[in-house]
Amino acid sequence: MKYLKSETVLCITLSALLNAQALEPLKDSTEVYTGVKAQVTLARSDKNNDGKIEPSENERSWKKMARYDADKDGFLELEELKQMPVTYIDSPGEKWLNVIFKQSPQGPVFFDFYFPDKDSSSKKPVVIYTHGGGWAAGSKEGAGMNSFKGVHKELLKKGFCVLSVDYRLAANGVTMRDCVIDSMDALRFISAYSKELGIDPDRIYTFGDSAGGHLAQMVLLAPQDGSLKGDPELAKYSYKTVAGVSWYGPCDFQDPELFNGSTRFHGRIMGKDKGDEEERFREMSPVVYLTKESPPLLMLQGDKDTTIPVHHATRMQEVLKTIDAPVEIVIVKNAGHNWRPVDGTVSPSREEIIEQTIQFFVDRY
Repeated sequence: MKYLKSETVLCITLSALLNAQALEPLKDSTEVYTGVKAQVTLARSDKNNDGKIEPSENERSWKKMARYDADKDGFLELEELKQMPVTYIDSPGEKWLNVIFKQSPQGPVFFDFYFPDKDSSSKKPVVIYTHGGGWAAGSKEGAGMNSFKGVHKELLKKGFCVLSVDYRLAANGVTMRDCVIDSMDALRFISAYSKELGIDPDRIYTFGDSAGGHLAQMVLLAPQDGSLKGDPELAKYSYKTVAGVSWYGPCDFQDPELFNGSTRFHGRIMGKDKGDEEERFREMSPVVYLTKESPPLLMLQGDKDTTIPVHHATRMQEVLKTIDAPVEIVIVKNAGHNWRPVDGTVSPSREEIIEQTIQFFVDRY
């Protein structure tokens, strides 16, 4: 066996450390993303850890997944899972897909970046979309689904870029704080490549739903140079937020009564940390960062929402009595989570909510 001299080992170690902290290249990493996605899907559904998914292990999704059983053996293995399609925003503009913007202890972190339909400006504004899913589910692919697809396609027509972030999910040591930092780091990354992308890092808009609505508020309001600095290499790059829209996103974790007494999200804030709960709940509450100088926020909440109760809009209204901040609040009648109708017709309608969201950004272009 050949041994290396201690000096050589030291040089290799230092080189590895330097490379680990280097800025990731701006490039498509689709093969890596599909591999990671397949591994995550397998890990979630393979209940008996035999390296394959059986119908009984994921009965809810098996009908959709079965089409990828290439060898028709009644199981799905890793190579078959890699063939599952990835959802993107269907738009005619250029795209950077599955970009790795940083490395984390859990692996690479990705985003998709979409250019406007007609790309003529070298100082384009950017809307960052943070998906919902309780901080523990969902993906960047949500940007091309359901109502969000309509919002984003219209924004792309109007000259905005769209950035959809695949932030790490709260599990296995990852906390809500990491979700916030990943979202901020994605913006720091595009700031580092602002010339190559032709964007203006001082014209950032935020948008998200549910957990993503919370992240949209945090990215909009929380300072970048405080406790949420994130990746050391990315921390040197900055951005400026202009406006944000939150669909049924919570604004305050300090009072359990805002969640009807539930503390079910507290574990996603604390993780395995046994530190100061009061301080951590405060750090993750967008409302504490609100000032007169805050960028404008449009906050929409359903009055029949049991997942993120309307109390969060009420809480924001209380704060606005003491702080003259630029926040608009819309209470959506007969709306549960995801604008689901409850006991009547949703008002304003889903279509009107989409239009109001788009117009809020356009008015502040």
